Amino acid sequence: MKIKYFSDTDTLYIEFRADKIVAETRDLDENTLLDVDAAGNICGITVEHASERADIPRFSYEQMAA
Repeated sequence: MKIKYFSDTDTLYIEFRADKIVAETRDLDENTLLDVDAAGNICGITVEHASERADIPRFSYEQMAA
């Protein structure tokens, strides 16, 4: 998984599967796009106006035990 932030466009992209080919991009709302592969699996999420919609300067990652 990769998380990319593009400050020039204030866009956040969360890539779940780099090895999958995006077959379709679906609008979740006017500022959120969902990329899916041919089987409907999520490949990535695009968030426009990310600094207004998320706490971009702060990022934390925690792996939870199964």
